[in-house]
Amino acid sequence: MTNTPAPSQDFNIVVVGQQGRLAYEALLFAASLRHSSPDFRGRLFVAEPQPGPLWPNDPHIKSDDIRAALSDLGAEIIPFQSEHFGASYPYGNKIEMLCALPKGEPFVFFDTDTLITGDISQVPFDFNRPTASLRRTNTWPVPQLYGPQYTGLWKSLYDMFGLDFESSLDLSQPDEFWQRYLYFNAGFFFYRCPHEFGDKFLEYALAIRDTPPVELCAQSFDPWLDQIALPLVIHALGGGRDTLPEGFLDGSVSCHYRFLPLLYARENQSAVDILEAVAAPNKLKKVLKGYDPIKRMVYQGRGRKARALFDQDNLPRKEQAIRNRLKSNGYWMR
Repeated sequence: MTNTPAPSQDFNIVVVGQQGRLAYEALLFAASLRHSSPDFRGRLFVAEPQPGPLWPNDPHIKSDDIRAALSDLGAEIIPFQSEHFGASYPYGNKIEMLCALPKGEPFVFFDTDTLITGDISQVPFDFNRPTASLRRTNTWPVPQLYGPQYTGLWKSLYDMFGLDFESSLDLSQPDEFWQRYLYFNAGFFFYRCPHEFGDKFLEYALAIRDTPPVELCAQSFDPWLDQIALPLVIHALGGGRDTLPEGFLDGSVSCHYRFLPLLYARENQSAVDILEAVAAPNKLKKVLKGYDPIKRMVYQGRGRKARALFDQDNLPRKEQAIRNRLKSNGYWMR
């Protein structure tokens, strides 16, 4: 019996927005969604952390112009409280905000530093079988010379939560090679219910942070905690690495660019064209110019000059080499 994707259905999209860079990125995300997916029928949420003891500085979006622009693009700003992470681990926003979404309604989460570049309503999501971005590198764990290697490190986590480790492995990859083990970038993920996903995500992340297995004593959890817990959540909920056909997300439909200089340096020309098209309307331009990297890279043409430093058919293999070239030529901004 083969697993087939669920039929096309309405779903919600959510990003996290807060004061500063993320607010402007959320605006670009919303504009790109409306531009590239005019037939999208779901709701677009911008989840906003609220002031509280875990935020020394007020994280909510203070600009009335940004809030109005998001509303004009059909985005709904929804508040959530930071009870476990906050400023000490802002990546925890993507965990804690899930409880603010409508219960029982399928959702797709995206990092704000993403552009929608195609029709997202045509992506064959199977919301019963979650997955996340496979556009990742071997950032975690880092096996130590005299400690457990990949198998021992990952298995300790599966054992901690009573999960079957063997069924998570990609047996086409060699033993002790990082891609054999379930690992994602948390730039997107989806499921049929945000509360069900969020409860397990929070449970696993807090347990790993507060009472990790002894095998992980030499491992760093910052900033990787969300990406350590995520594969365990996906595996526990019946998902995996192969539940979404290749070529849609992180492909023709979405572009996780991370920083604008990297977008110009390494992403395909269609992503650059969409960025500049959605940022062009004067009403939006007046707001987006408030963020210096957008002002300089997009409106003052520095992005195109940065792009000219690279042969798109022969990019450096490592991201750090791209960053170094951008920095040495004065084009690095974040």
